[in-house]
Order: sequence, then structure tokens, then C-alpha cells
Amino acid sequence: MAVHLQGSLFDQGDEIALGPLDGLRRTELGHGAWTDVLAQWVTGADALFDALARDVEWRAEQRVMYERVVEVPRLLSFFGADDPLPHPSLEEARTALNAHYAAELGEPFVTAGLCLYRDGRDSVAWHGDTIGRGSSEDTMVAILSLGAPRQLALRPRRRDAATVHMPLGHGDLIVMGGSCQRTWEHAVPKTSRAVGPRISVQFRPQGVR
Repeated sequence: MAVHLQGSLFDQGDEIALGPLDGLRRTELGHGAWTDVLAQWVTGADALFDALARDVEWRAEQRVMYERVVEVPRLLSFFGADDPLPHPSLEEARTALNAHYAAELGEPFVTAGLCLYRDGRDSVAWHGDTIGRGSSEDTMVAILSLGAPRQLALRPRRRDAATVHMPLGHGDLIVMGGSCQRTWEHAVPKTSRAVGPRISVQFRPQGVR
């Protein structure tokens, strides 16, 4: 798929590499939810973005909303537990995440969902990953962000704390853990600003969507 990303001034060369995960910074959100964030985990992120935009079989989906069929405002692709991931660097990323979070999570990340936000009109509405075990159990969802920076917004379902806005940049990693999927919601809001395309890669354990 032809998607143009303006190259980053800080992304040197075409060699894709992952940094160490010991720089993750944890923020306690409340209600047992937390986030870990690591900026620029991936170097060579331009090359990884280009490869995924070109090689992944992106698909448009529709859903029923208020008795109407509407287009999902982003393109999607999903890789199950037995599917090879579309780039070796994603396999490497998943392996590194599994090694880092093995004791805390107690199970591996096995699936990968990919979203392509083509511009500021593409978005994802407020939600938690509560299809499956995320509705009743603590779990983790790790998101690798590639491409144009976008805001990830988080708010508590009880509305008893302020909305948190986290800018995710090119090559950044965020992990949402603890009770985050059932006690908080997250969204990528639309924006009227001129922004380029973004790819989000979400690593999840089995039975969490």
C-alpha cells in the first residue's frame, strides 16, 4: 500500500534495532491500572514503517452504529498466535517484551493487531480491550507506535480523575497493565491538524482483544 511518511530527522539509517527495556517509566493511574512508556524504543523506525505500510495486507472494515453501517476510521490487520508476524523486527520486539514482562504478566504476548491511521481523520473511539479475559482479569497490552505522533488519551471509567493525554511518537512503546483495560478507557482522537500516517502494533496475550 502506498503511504507516504516524511522521514524523521532523528531516525538514522535503514538499520532497525531495539533499545533496552530498562528505560521504561511506570505511571500509576489508579484503580490498579498503570502504564509503562519508553520513547524511541525502535531506531530505524522509518524503515520499519515503510515495510509494514507496503507489505501488510491492510483491510477496511465496517461496523453497525446507531442502526447504520459505517466505515471503521482506520485500516486493520490481525496476526493470531500461530501466524508469522509481517516483519522480523516485530518478532524480535515480541520476544523482548515476553522476556521483560514474563514474571509480572505470567504468560506471553502471542497476538499482534495492526492499525494504520492514514491521517488525522482516522481514529479509535473510547474503549477498553474487554473482549475476552480483559473484562475480568488483570492483563497487559503493549503498543509500538510508528509514524506521525498522535495523542493516546486515557480516562477512568468512573470519571473520578482527569483524562490523561500521552503523546506517542515514532518508535515509542507504551504498555498498559494491571486493571487498565477494565477500569480505564483509551482512545486515539481525531485531529484537525495536518498529520501524517501512523501505524500502531498491539501485542496481546491469548484471549485478550
